[in-house]
Amino acid sequence: MKEKVLILNQDFSAIAVCSVQKAFLLVYLDKAEMVTKSDGEFLHSISAVYPVPSVIRLQRYVRVPYYGIALSRHNVMRRDGYACQYCGAVKNLTLDHLLPRCRGGQTKWQNLVTACSRCNARKGDRTPEEAGLKLLRKPTRPSLQTFLQLHLNHKNSDWKVYLGVEN
Repeated sequence: MKEKVLILNQDFSAIAVCSVQKAFLLVYLDKAEMVTKSDGEFLHSISAVYPVPSVIRLQRYVRVPYYGIALSRHNVMRRDGYACQYCGAVKNLTLDHLLPRCRGGQTKWQNLVTACSRCNARKGDRTPEEAGLKLLRKPTRPSLQTFLQLHLNHKNSDWKVYLGVEN
């Protein structure tokens, strides 16, 4: 099972996403309650059948320190939807510094974008404007809500209520 389950704090604020197995264990051990279940999907044991959770809520409030989303290659590509931010290509992806490092550009969320190797080579050690390239979307530091929304699909559309997403 590769499906994910949304974890809500006791106050119904979204705090994380976990596997179905972990969510089931939290519910089974009475550390969480099932808020919504997946349609028509069940976990089977030798003697019982259990519904697969889609959203669970913790029984106790957990203070979660927020350190922000870690800056990594995977998270930058995830933020950019695994597509080149210049041409939209989805193959041969690399990371590109908008202001090149050789010109004092820093490695931070607002200076990194996903780029295909062709656009990255075309840009070289220039800024996008100097290379005649236009960004499809301005890079920003993602929030936890943004990253949780990336897990949304047709199977877990019941998360929208808890993530503040419009129908």
